[in-house]
Amino acid sequence: MNTKISASIKKRKQAGFIPVIPDVKCTTPKEGDLLRGRDPVEVAKLLAEAGAPALSVVTEPKNFGGSIELLERIAALTKLPTLRKDFIACVDDLKITKDCGAAAILLICATQSFSSLMKLYEEALKIGLEPLVEAHTKEELILARKIGAKLVGINNRNILELERDAGTVSATELLAKYKPNDAILISESSLQTPAEARAAVRAGADAVLIGTAIWQAENMRECYLAFSRGVGDCN
Repeated sequence: MNTKISASIKKRKQAGFIPVIPDVKCTTPKEGDLLRGRDPVEVAKLLAEAGAPALSVVTEPKNFGGSIELLERIAALTKLPTLRKDFIACVDDLKITKDCGAAAILLICATQSFSSLMKLYEEALKIGLEPLVEAHTKEELILARKIGAKLVGINNRNILELERDAGTVSATELLAKYKPNDAILISESSLQTPAEARAAVRAGADAVLIGTAIWQAENMRECYLAFSRGVGDCN
């Protein structure tokens, strides 16, 4: 997949929708089993057909039930650019990600030194992966700016607590003004309603990444569409 996630976000935004990236994850430490018997690949295809500009796939196995195989299947069976979410630690992780067909890789400021983050960022670009640099604080957004990040995420929760904390869209509302100039900004995690997605965009986010709220909805497609329009609910 050669299309960049940033380009897909811009295209969806120009079409008049909130660009909503579905987060494909099997379990969470806070909510437990999200699949409830559903096939994550089939769900990914359903949300792609509903208009998703990109897909996020959590591959971390211990806490989120993910796998490289899941990433590979989803990247192969959809035509969307796919982001790998995991605790990326070395260049080999980048190569594996690229080989699986992903278009982008998550790099988390909180888990890296500046030098390590810079190295992974540069290596990702070299092999054709789009790096999404994730921050949770003002200081981390300043790091993203120093790196020259063009695709930046604000995690509304603390990933070091494995997203067990009670994060809210207020994190994006407080931090969006510190994003790097000309960067595409994604608000990630803990967005529960279309109104909160709209609030994130109003604060300066270009897109939102939503997992649990969609997985917990009775009708995932309709919930996804509600988030894309910024109106309605998922109940």
